Amino acid sequence: MIKTTFVTKEKLNEITREYPTPFHLYEERGIRERARELNAAFAWCSEYGGFREYFAVKANPNPALLKILMEEGCGLDCSSYCELLLAEKVGASGKEVASGKEVGLCPMTRSEPSRQAKANGVASIMFSSNQTPDADFLLADKLGATINLDDFTHIDILEKLLGTIPANISCRYNPGGEFKLTESGNVMDVPHDAKYGFTKEQLFEGYRLLKAKGAKRFGIHAFLASNTKTNDYYPALARILFELLVEIREKTGVSLDYVNLSGGVGVAYNPVTETPCDIAAIGAGVRKAYEEILIPAGMGGVAILSELGRFMLAEFGCLVTRAIREKRIYKDYIGVDACAANLMRPAMYGAYHHISIPGREGEEAAHKYDIVGGLCENNDKFAIDRMLPQIKAGTKDGDLLIIHDTGAHGHAMGYNYNGKLRSAELLLRENGEVELIRRAETPEDYFATLEF
Repeated sequence: MIKTTFVTKEKLNEITREYPTPFHLYEERGIRERARELNAAFAWCSEYGGFREYFAVKANPNPALLKILMEEGCGLDCSSYCELLLAEKVGASGKEVASGKEVGLCPMTRSEPSRQAKANGVASIMFSSNQTPDADFLLADKLGATINLDDFTHIDILEKLLGTIPANISCRYNPGGEFKLTESGNVMDVPHDAKYGFTKEQLFEGYRLLKAKGAKRFGIHAFLASNTKTNDYYPALARILFELLVEIREKTGVSLDYVNLSGGVGVAYNPVTETPCDIAAIGAGVRKAYEEILIPAGMGGVAILSELGRFMLAEFGCLVTRAIREKRIYKDYIGVDACAANLMRPAMYGAYHHISIPGREGEEAAHKYDIVGGLCENNDKFAIDRMLPQIKAGTKDGDLLIIHDTGAHGHAMGYNYNGKLRSAELLLRENGEVELIRRAETPEDYFATLEF
């Protein structure tokens, strides 16, 4: 099946005359459209407590892309000291602008600010980490980030570090057991085995303690399954959390102000076996749960947050690489100039990424190949037994290959094993211009931290 991409063969030929392969290429138009689709799907929240997406910086920490998302109204979800520094450098802060004025640590805007206001550095920061070093907590507080506590012991740690508990605080929930969707009954993930979050009993005690220590605004966060391919995941998670909010209020007297559904909405990497999620249907499903659970409980002021990464960017990035070598032994191999250092997911997870030859997508896929990189590891394979049109290899005139859906967890997971250097990142702007947003590493970069 043909999987389309956002760049033509002619445009790629033009790009590669200036920028050598491999490189990651991103599409500004698609990123903006996806952010608007998400905001539209949750526009109903404006009737209640509001909605805000906090892009998961770990998925792609490139400043140019973060700024695009911020211009579309997104905040940033950070999980480490350097991600917090990055958020600061691109103009994010813990403060919001709503109707043109500061509203302190409110985690979302209830009225839509103008694009210019968003572009002027008013996107807020969510800090969600685990096994958190002291320095990370201190920087998060300095930047006014909403701190999402991962463990009950962090309450005492945070108070000792800061001398007080922040007025706005969130806690991460782990329900334990297995997570299943009621309709299918299939196990989606096993929270019991995850290192993250509070138990329910710890949550009850935690909110009591946080309120007693002076906290004024409270949130809850949960992430129960990754890269889901169903429209039912967010609504099912929302029901769990909405019912828990009612129980928390009954048992502790604490009313929560916002629910963070985190990430987990996936993308269809395989066009044959997977169906894309429908974010409009997902938003409608969360609304149904909200109006069935929170509204009757008199909790219509609760805001909804998300921390999507893959869903926001994966489909709007690709790894462009050239076929440089061909090898025929027990199988037919095409060696490319990219490797797992440029895209780790296939080697790490056995993850599927679609591969196409630009300009030849309609040709018969009559040749079976393993598409491989040059690492001294046998798992350095972008595709195994993949049926593709016949591929021409050559360091200068070999076919270009597009490895699709690398906009999230692609370049971000890169590394330097075997002395491999991480590639450049390019942005295809809406006006058709191509911008270098991260240069390729050089041997000087590789040796820069070494002492001889």
